[in-house]
Formats: sequence, C-alpha cells, structure tokens
Amino acid sequence: MARDTRPIRTRFAPSPTGFLHIGGARTALFCWLAARATGGQFVLRIEDTDRQRSTAESVQAILDGMAWLGLDADEGPFYQSERMDRYREVVDRLLDNGQAYRCYCSKERLEKLREQAMDAGEKPRYDGHCRNLEQAPEGVEPVIRFRNPLEGSVAFDDRVRGRIEVSNAELDDLVIMRADGSPTYNFAVVIDDLDMNINLVIRGDDHINNTPRQINIYRALDVEPPEFGHVPMILGDDGARLSKRHGAVSVMSYREQGYLPDAMINYLARLGWSHGDQEIFSREELIELFDIADVNHKASRFDTAKLNWLNQHYLREGNHDEVHSELVWHFQHAGLHTENGPSLADLVAVQAERVETLVELVERSRPFYEDFSEYEHTAAKKHLRPVAGEPLENLRNRLAGLAHWRVDDLQAAVQATVDELEIGFGKIGMPLRVALMGHGESPAIDKTLWLMGRERTLARIDRALAHIADRAAAQD
Repeated sequence: MARDTRPIRTRFAPSPTGFLHIGGARTALFCWLAARATGGQFVLRIEDTDRQRSTAESVQAILDGMAWLGLDADEGPFYQSERMDRYREVVDRLLDNGQAYRCYCSKERLEKLREQAMDAGEKPRYDGHCRNLEQAPEGVEPVIRFRNPLEGSVAFDDRVRGRIEVSNAELDDLVIMRADGSPTYNFAVVIDDLDMNINLVIRGDDHINNTPRQINIYRALDVEPPEFGHVPMILGDDGARLSKRHGAVSVMSYREQGYLPDAMINYLARLGWSHGDQEIFSREELIELFDIADVNHKASRFDTAKLNWLNQHYLREGNHDEVHSELVWHFQHAGLHTENGPSLADLVAVQAERVETLVELVERSRPFYEDFSEYEHTAAKKHLRPVAGEPLENLRNRLAGLAHWRVDDLQAAVQATVDELEIGFGKIGMPLRVALMGHGESPAIDKTLWLMGRERTLARIDRALAHIADRAAAQD
C-alpha cells in the first residue's frame, strides 16, 4: 500500500494524574513522528478535567519527560480545564437538538442495573430510563447523557488495526457531563479534537471501545471524525502488561538509571514499528521512514537487554553534546565535580566500551575525580604486598620523568619496568590498578594512567608504597 503523505495534524493528550510512563511516551513519539514525517503539526494537550487526581506536579512531570526526549510540540500545551465554557456550549446545543438529555438516575439505581447485568453474564449498560422522561424529579442534579442511535452500526478504518465495526445496540447512552458541570473524557476529547482540527488520533488500543461512541458524537455535531490509529500495549520482559512492578516505567526514571534520550527514542520507535531488519535509527531516519500504518497491531515486549545494547551504542557513537549534557547531570547527582578529573570526552572514549549506562560510567569513574578513603580489602591484601614494592617504585620513577603524558609513552614505561625486572605484566598491572583505583578493576592500564593524570598517579603510587611499607613493617 502506498504511503499516505497528507500532512498529519495529531496530538498527544495525557492526563496529569502521574508521571509520563513508557506507554505514553511511545504514543507521544508516534504522534510526533507522524506529524514530522508528513510536514504536519504535533499538538500537546493536557486533559485535566479530573479535578481530584490532576496535579500541577504531574503536569510538570509530563512536560519534563517530553522535553528530555526532545518531543517538541508545534502548539500547546492546551488545558481542558481552561475550556469549560466551550464544553457547556456544545452540551447546550445537543440538549436543544434532542441529541442529549438529562438523567436523574441515582447511583443506587445504576449500581443495581450493573449488578443485574453482571449476574446475567451481560455487559453492564444504561437502560435508557430517562431517555424520554416527561417530568423531572425535584431536588436532583442531573448528569447529561448523549442520545446514542439505537439502530445501525459504527464502522471505521483504523490505521493500525484495519476495519472495525460495532453495532449501536452494543453502545449505551454515555454520560457526557457530570452533575458538577464537568465534561467526561469521551465528550471533551471530541470537542478538543474538533476545535484543534486534528485529522489523525493516535492512542493506545485501550481506547478502541471509546472510539465508536466518539464517532457518534461527531456525527451528531454534523462533522466528519478524524482518522484513528490504536497502538498496542507494551508488555514487560516477562510477557505481562508493563506496570510498576517491572521497575522503571516512568520516562524520567530511565534518565535516572543512565539512559540517553536518543537511545530511548530509538528503542521506543522499535516497540511495535519496524523498517526491515534495521535496528538503529537516527531521528532524521525515523522521520523519513515512519508511517503509522507500519505499526504492528500485536503487543510489544519490553526488552531491557536490547535497550542496554542501544544505550551503549549511543554512548560510543551518539551525539557528543547529548552525551556530555547527560553525563554532567549524572556527575552532579553523584556529587562529583567534572573539573576535578579528565575531560568528559576522554572519559567516554575510554569507558564507553565497558559500560551500558551513564550511572555505571560515573560509578566506575569515581576514582578519576575524587580520592578514596581506603582500599578494597581483598584486592589490597592480594596485590599490595611487599613483593609489589619494587615494581611500583621502578614504574613511579619512570612516570615522573616522562616528558609527555600520552597513552603510548605510558604503555612504554610500564613495558620497560616489566622488561627491566623480568616479571610478568600481572606483577605490576594488578598492584598498579589497586594503587590507582582502590580496587582491582579499571580500563586498560595505559589508559587508566592517562585518565588519572600525572599528579594524581604519582600521589597514589606513593600512597600504595607507604601502605606496602607499613604492611612489611607489621610482618617483621
């Protein structure tokens, strides 16, 4: 099927009742890509009509998540809470046209209807008791219900799932305005998308059952509904629906765990969308290649190992400015000062092959930026023994006399000590690692020396020699 290149005007419309989760972020990305791929517009709308659960903190969490991922909106954010007059205006119009009516049914009556349906094994639905009510009871604040057609069906061609058709007999008269005057989701979203000229609604497939109801409201208003694309849910590594128990489901928690925005964008795009066997995509490639019709209608499984692999790729070969910016953020959160050690570019060049996240990179790099208080006990006991004193002192003297602190010169100095003392590399390599890092793990020894710098290297070898001397004295 030929790619649809009409300019898409779409929106991401989260409810500010919590953080921006992974499923929402992927939906936002698909919306953003659909708009960018066709030269259209991406609108951000905050659906905050749930007054009890919506919070300013959640709004900020959503905006922060969008900003971190680089999903910039062309318009918005718009807030439903600022559009109440518009919703009431349309409700009044529907009431005047007989396409909506006031419902005075009590919660007790509605609950009894629900229980009866459940007992009968039927889908709970409103029975239309107030649909043609001639006299309203006194002292009861009504809700407003939409007068759904009783016959026919609703059919639409979903851009992801194909043709969907639902009989109107399966749809009841949904509430469009609560007794307190606030609109319900299914009503407000129609008015918003209509007013904002949205021509493609991309959202999770948990909304599929809402779509026929919304299409009927569009038709009651005598307007053509937008197209729809319902994307599948995301499953955890274990195959169950992704939830809090899987750990990081908030977008910003992935930042805290050391993932890069470009890695997250690449990974989220591949959760349900593909282009051949290609795994790595720049944002420019995603914009060029993305089509909502290519999204798979089956659920996608979150694969942490693949995300880690992608993140390491972007650490090594991604945008240097992004890596630098994120790394500075992590250094600050770890209480480290970047000016106290090697340049971040040099650090990444050495460490990126050894880590998958920025958190790992920072923690493994602590000794390059701050002194450690004590040696790791087992490593010091095994490698900082009296026999290591001569190789360390020999190397220290060579390092102190180097004219240039370059990787090749540092490697040559280590090799010269090995050759002169006729020892295996391990006899100097491991004691040197413990002396410099406080433990037995480090990058290649020449690069470790290079990152550590002359002054800090000599000071730490001196400290190790003093430790060895104290240990030898204690043995006498």
